[in-house]
Amino acid sequence: MTDKIGYTRKGDIAVLRISNPPVNALSHAVREGLVAGMDRAEADDGVKAVVIVGDGRAFIAGADITEFGKTPLEPFLPDLCKRIEDSPLIVVASLHGVSLGGGLEVALSAHYRIAQPSAKVGLPEVHLGLIPGAGGTQRLPRLIGVDAALDLITTGRQVKADEADRLGIIDEITEGDPEEVGLAYAEKLVASNAPRRPISEMEAPDPIDWDAAYDGTLKKGRGQISPAQAVRAVQASVELPFHQGMQAEREMFMDLMRTDQRQGMIHAFFSERAVGNLPELKGVEPRALQSIGIIGGGTMGAGIATAALLAGFNVVLIEMKLDASEAARARISGNLSGALKRGKISELQFKTLTTVALEVSINYDSLASVDLVIEAVFEDMAVKKDVFGKLDAVCKPDAILASNTSYLDINEIAASTSRPESVIGLHFFSPAHVMKLLEVVVAEKTAPDVVATGFALGKALNKISVRAGVCDGFIGNRILATYRTAADHMVLDGASPYQIDKALVDFGFAMGPFAVADLAGLDIGWATRKRKAATRHAAERVPTYPDKICEAGNFGQKTGKGFYVYEASTRGGVPNPEVPELIDAERAERGITPRDFTDAEIVRRYMAAMVNEAAKLLGEGIAKRPLDVDMVLLFGYGFPRYWGGPMKWADLQGLPALLADIERYATEDAWFWQPAPLLKQLVAEGRTFDDLNKDAAR
Repeated sequence: MTDKIGYTRKGDIAVLRISNPPVNALSHAVREGLVAGMDRAEADDGVKAVVIVGDGRAFIAGADITEFGKTPLEPFLPDLCKRIEDSPLIVVASLHGVSLGGGLEVALSAHYRIAQPSAKVGLPEVHLGLIPGAGGTQRLPRLIGVDAALDLITTGRQVKADEADRLGIIDEITEGDPEEVGLAYAEKLVASNAPRRPISEMEAPDPIDWDAAYDGTLKKGRGQISPAQAVRAVQASVELPFHQGMQAEREMFMDLMRTDQRQGMIHAFFSERAVGNLPELKGVEPRALQSIGIIGGGTMGAGIATAALLAGFNVVLIEMKLDASEAARARISGNLSGALKRGKISELQFKTLTTVALEVSINYDSLASVDLVIEAVFEDMAVKKDVFGKLDAVCKPDAILASNTSYLDINEIAASTSRPESVIGLHFFSPAHVMKLLEVVVAEKTAPDVVATGFALGKALNKISVRAGVCDGFIGNRILATYRTAADHMVLDGASPYQIDKALVDFGFAMGPFAVADLAGLDIGWATRKRKAATRHAAERVPTYPDKICEAGNFGQKTGKGFYVYEASTRGGVPNPEVPELIDAERAERGITPRDFTDAEIVRRYMAAMVNEAAKLLGEGIAKRPLDVDMVLLFGYGFPRYWGGPMKWADLQGLPALLADIERYATEDAWFWQPAPLLKQLVAEGRTFDDLNKDAAR
């Protein structure tokens, strides 16, 4: 045995206690120790049952992530599960905390399962581009049926003990010490001469329409293949003998291990954990945060207030007029009502948050004692500088002043105060209480402890916080402006907005850029084009037909018409027939002869623009690491997770070929397609964006 598995005997029951902190991950030592523990129990004269229990805060949280990418060592997890299930002794798994992935597969290989009321179980492998590979797709359908098993496996969702009990995953819920509870249950089974109950010997469930389930799952996953492949694995559990089904599952698992999607999702998994780990903040203590002020109670301000209240902060929200303040309070109450309906908060918490924790005022003096203020007013520099001047006068000396601006220069905003070291950008995404991304924008004079406080706030709000430097649009919106320009150029040259939207949805985005523009409001892009008009390069090709859509009063979904027409009787929108006419007229005016674009070419140009601009950002230091760009696009802009982000996508495609395409595009439009110096450098050195991530981690 290894030091990861403890062995004790209590009467005729042997207890195997897993001790691999912090979450009892299934490392090689744990697997080896469990096999040795089963051997010892079976050789221990008089032992009639085995209880497997986890130390600390979990049963088994899943695979050991430190072993990802390494050559696995025997015993492999499927062999461990078979060893447990084949035991002549009764085996009980006593679950507490989480039992996820391989942890649940170990529990399913036991003959009985008992759980604490707070326990959770799940098979989340699809979130890593995989399927369960140690019998999860074979045992779970036999235990709870095909439909319930497919729901859990294809979504990767976790279920609480009460639902697991209703489904039949666990046999009993009992509160108490997991070892004592497991022992009592095992003793009861032994005393009643309960039989061994291997799931592998249970009858296979009834079949379903497998092709329909596969197609539906693939469509729901927007092209992610692992959930759909899980359907085929579950199909094998119904159509094949157990041992053949296990072989089929393993083959599918190994096939998925070799896919680009698996690489992308593993990259996203690790990047999500690394993004907030910044060397510049090592040893830097954030400022204390208890109360937060918010300027502006529109959709964004109310969303930020909601997130802060749910995180336990006291909130003071400022509006200019009494009716606007009451409307802001109503928005926040509406947001919190949604949390109440979903069971996230209780009725008492709802009342406390909307009365005690929230103050809505029309007086800036109400902010005198708050620790941090977030400005969320109209996107106009003069307006914001006026707000910051007022904040500088009323807020306490060590209060942090933050702007939620999407584009504007934080350095200029900071210069309007007497405390530029305490000014930072906190760019939330709407709706702020739902969207996971927070860009922490660091200005030239922002103090390190203010940066640390921004990240501490993001963590408290359960956000993915990404460090950004100051430029027009920071990381996300600057890249967005570029790939949206690439789409606009393709429209002028012959593609339709609707073909572009479809090609990108097929690539994996939830929506295409023109549908997104309708959702956000076409007036936003219109205002941006006006703002940039004075500084626009003479060679820049800016289409005018979107302005004509706006001039007609059509701003997208909120007015019922934009690139698409939205009617109450139809779900989503249908193409606006006026748009092609406007495009044709502009092509004729510019003397452009339209050409055909393939969907593959649309995706390639769109992605090339995204990657090229991101490489420029990295070269300028606006983004510190390629993974920062990936996290911004994944959590703020709907980039398909199974590609890992645009920089990971570029690595998977090959940087030399991508650079060659960009250089070829530059022969058509030299102003727009300027290859990023960093991209050229990486190709010349035979390196990748992931190499830069590794450099930053050293």
